[in-house]
Amino acid sequence: MAQHQRIHPAVADVEAPPPTRPLAPQGSFIRSEKGDPGQHRVPLGHAVAAMPPALKPPKRRNCWCKCLCWTLSLLVLLLIIVGATAGILYLVFQPKLPKYSVDNLRISDLTLNFDLSLYARFNVRITAENPNKKIGIYYEKGSHLSVWYKNTNLCQGSIPRFYQGHQNRTVLNVALTGQNQYGRTLLEALQEQQQTGRIPLDLKIDVPVSIKLGKLKLKKVRVVGTCKLIVDSLSTDSLINIKASTCNLGLKL
Repeated sequence: MAQHQRIHPAVADVEAPPPTRPLAPQGSFIRSEKGDPGQHRVPLGHAVAAMPPALKPPKRRNCWCKCLCWTLSLLVLLLIIVGATAGILYLVFQPKLPKYSVDNLRISDLTLNFDLSLYARFNVRITAENPNKKIGIYYEKGSHLSVWYKNTNLCQGSIPRFYQGHQNRTVLNVALTGQNQYGRTLLEALQEQQQTGRIPLDLKIDVPVSIKLGKLKLKKVRVVGTCKLIVDSLSTDSLINIKASTCNLGLKL
């Protein structure tokens, strides 16, 4: 009896399942030692730590500090230049204030009007001296001179425009006029003071001038001050004796 051959079905080779991809976010990778991305994948189950953003230097603050430093440096340099220039000019020109003196005073009118106001007219002779060797003085328009008795204005006037050269003396005859509404009270006070033989009067000076340095004409300044006078009387149409006279002057920008 022939042996029957058993036919066994061929067992097919079991194919291995495809490799599982690592559970990492899409696009995640690590860099190889050579620096090529994608060479080493993130292993399964490992989290990728987020890199903190790089801190940028405060550029705006640094720029502001630089601007402030440059500004302060320029200001200091400018002050040094101005100070040096002023010092050189002072040493070269040696500026001095003009001097004034009241030579004589004459009262041509001092009358009590019908409305009881007091009208006054004074004629003052003033000597203006420029003591500078290298500086000229321009007397500009807008000067104001006035005579006061205590706190009461008696009369006022102005001096003409003119140029005064180096080391020059100029004699000015100035007419001053004025009217005060409290005439009777003021006249009585003046007459009472006249009995003492010493009447205090103040000649207030406010004169705009421009300084000439060589050919350069500088900005206008004002010569201001007061000449304190002591006279013996207020008689009209006669030369009044000036017993004392002191002038204190200064510059006003």
